[in-house]
Amino acid sequence: MPTNDTGPTNDPGSLIRELQEALGASNVLHEPEDLVVYEYDATIERSLPDVVVFPATAEDVAAAVRLAVKYDLPVVPRGSGTGLSGGAVPIKGGILIVMTRMNRILEIDADNRVAVVQPGVINLHLQNALAEYGLLYAPDPSSQRVCTIGGNIANNSGGPHTLAHGSTVNHILGLEVVLPDGRIVRLGGRVPDAPGVDLRGLFVGSEGTLGIVTEATLRLVRQAPATRTLLAIFDSVAAASEAVSTVIRRGVIPVAMEMLDQEIIRIVEPRIHAGYPLDAGAVLLIEVEGVPDGVAADSAVVEQACRDTGAREVRSADEAEERERLWEGRKAAIGAIGGAAPAFYLLDGVVPRTKLPEVMTQVLELCREYGFACGNVFHAGDGNLHPNIMFDPTIPGATERVLELGGAIMRACVDAGGSVTGEHGIGLEKRSYMEWVFSEADLDAQRSVREAFGPADRFNPCKVLPGGHGCASGHASEVMQHLGAGSYV
Repeated sequence: MPTNDTGPTNDPGSLIRELQEALGASNVLHEPEDLVVYEYDATIERSLPDVVVFPATAEDVAAAVRLAVKYDLPVVPRGSGTGLSGGAVPIKGGILIVMTRMNRILEIDADNRVAVVQPGVINLHLQNALAEYGLLYAPDPSSQRVCTIGGNIANNSGGPHTLAHGSTVNHILGLEVVLPDGRIVRLGGRVPDAPGVDLRGLFVGSEGTLGIVTEATLRLVRQAPATRTLLAIFDSVAAASEAVSTVIRRGVIPVAMEMLDQEIIRIVEPRIHAGYPLDAGAVLLIEVEGVPDGVAADSAVVEQACRDTGAREVRSADEAEERERLWEGRKAAIGAIGGAAPAFYLLDGVVPRTKLPEVMTQVLELCREYGFACGNVFHAGDGNLHPNIMFDPTIPGATERVLELGGAIMRACVDAGGSVTGEHGIGLEKRSYMEWVFSEADLDAQRSVREAFGPADRFNPCKVLPGGHGCASGHASEVMQHLGAGSYV
């Protein structure tokens, strides 16, 4: 059907034909059996897109976006689908633009420590390519074997080493993006402090609501001359939590400080054989780097701080193979849960480091109260909690109870002076929780920014901000109502 001059056409057959003409027939999926693969990400939400496309260039992305405007359809960008907040779920259908075929490393400028990549580049593939230059891209999410740089940018992803290096926004110099009207523009550049308003920084963490990244210029850092990984073994989560603040209070900022509790250790150790004691209440995986003498001195401070707060043993790993084995246990922990429980719900909250012992006690008490097993593996150094609630969704009412428990844990984080996300994003899952940490004036300001780039229901609708035209309230709203918590903190 041709476009009606009085408004957009709604003929799906015409849309498919035009997308196939613009991107190639093999890059357009529209059959139901193909679409079902793209109805979810790594959370528990589900919704089918109307059509899925695989662009190869920025111009392909722009063409798909312009057709979305013509047919009055929403656009949802997607990387590898590893997101943990429902951010890539096409809750209102529309065109799902999957960026995984735009996966080339375009440039590595070792002298200026800059890399230029397409958004579909896998995080670990980039790290491997940089190794021969003695460089690395600091953000390293635990899903780095499969997650994309574009997805990391959308969610401002972190990872174990962000304690010292910072999260994704600290390592993005410039972006090429497609805006909601189909224009291709560049933000930032190749230097850290480009003049003007920092639209580059605004885009990082915007979760696909402002536009689609089609190219990224990344800041690289040199690999440290020396690295040491320490495994501190504790009898309780509380003691390990206390050690986190003690280490930093004594003047050492490790590049990573991760915690695994007993529940996680008993799941991951038989599968990975990382060397975590099965009888430990919790372990801290702590990494320090720098010049050799500095690493030795900092490691001694870290070890003493851990012993002073109750560590029964502190092991040291200097060799790369030994360190990699310890880290393999950490990075494989979430996947191991999938083999130990029918389903699990992974949370993402932040608390001040000094509140870790108190909040972790609350988390474990809440899980016991609701009757669910919970394994904790998280970025303890920056207070970024990741409780993993294990459950069987075939049991009537179990999913609803898990979501209710998740809301109670998020409320505990906020009440402790923290936030409802550290790196997974707000997405669909936690948009109603935004009212816990922002006033209505704050939220209105964020809506105004979103609308400055295009209609709020055009790019990734029903994500990040509460409410929205045609958006269901979602489980977060229901949990918040149950808790009776709608206050501005």
